[in-house]
Amino acid sequence: MTAVLAPRRPASGRPATRARGAGAVLAFGVPLALIGAVCLAAPLLPLPDPAAQSLSAALRPPAWLSGGDAAHLLGTDHLGRDVLARILYGGRLTFLIAVAGMLAGAVPGTLLGLVSGFYRGTVDAVVSRFVEAQLALPFILLAIAVIAGRGRSLSALVLVLALFGWAQYARVIRAETLSLRERPFVLGLRCAGVPAPRILLAHMLPNVAGTVLVLVTLQIGTVILAESALSFLGLGVVSPQISWGAMLADGRDQLTHAWWVAAFPGLAITTVVLLVNLLGDAMRSWLDPKKRRY
Repeated sequence: MTAVLAPRRPASGRPATRARGAGAVLAFGVPLALIGAVCLAAPLLPLPDPAAQSLSAALRPPAWLSGGDAAHLLGTDHLGRDVLARILYGGRLTFLIAVAGMLAGAVPGTLLGLVSGFYRGTVDAVVSRFVEAQLALPFILLAIAVIAGRGRSLSALVLVLALFGWAQYARVIRAETLSLRERPFVLGLRCAGVPAPRILLAHMLPNVAGTVLVLVTLQIGTVILAESALSFLGLGVVSPQISWGAMLADGRDQLTHAWWVAAFPGLAITTVVLLVNLLGDAMRSWLDPKKRRY
C-alpha cells in the first residue's frame, strides 16, 4: 500500500511582500541575537566581578554624570557592585530561565493541542477543561503555590513558567488541528490505515510548526516579564544569583537618589521584550498562515 503524503505547500504571498517580511524579521532578530550573544559572552569581556562589593564606591552615578567613574560605565548599586556587569551576567540567567520555561511549556502544550484536536471526544473535553482551568488561575497564586511546595530554586521557577504558558500553546494548536484533521491529506492517511501517532508527528506537526514558532517567539517576551515580576516580588532567583527582575527589586529603594540602579535593568527588560514582540509580529506576517494552502 502506498503511503499518502501531505502535499508540499507553495510559497504564499508575493515575492516582494515576503522579502519585506524577511527584512523585518532580520531587523528585529539581529539586535535581539546580539544582545543575547553579549550576555552569553559576559565572562569573556573586561568587566568587574558582578558580585564584588566596595562600599567606598557605592551608588556612583554613570560615567557621563558628575561624580561618575569610567571604571563603572552605568554606575554602581548600594553595595558598590557594577551595574553594567550585573546587567550582562543577569541577562544570561534571565535568557536561560526564559528559554527553559518557554520550552517546558511549549512541548507539552503543543502535543496536548495536537492530541486534543485530533481525537476530539472525551480526550478533547478533558484537555479543554484543564486549559480553561489553567487560564482562569491567577499567575501569582500559581507561583506562590509551587514555590511554597518546592522552595525557591531555578527548577521551581521554570516549573511555574511552564505551568503559566502551556495552556496558550494547547488552545491555539488545538484550534489549528481541528481544521487540519478534515484536510484531504489527513483523511487519506487515515483511510490508508496510517497509525494516529505517525499522522500526528510526521504530518500534522510539521503543518503547525509555523504557528508554534510564532507562539514561541511571542511567549518568550511574556516569560521574561513573568520571571522579572517573580524575582521583583522575591519569588524568583535566590541571591547571589542575578536576574534583571532581582536587580529591579534591589534598586526600587534608591529611585529618588540613584535612579540608575533600577532604570538600566528596567531598560534592558523593556528593550528585549519589545524586540521579541516585534520579532513575533514580523514572523507572523512573514509566515502568513491564513494564506497557506494544503
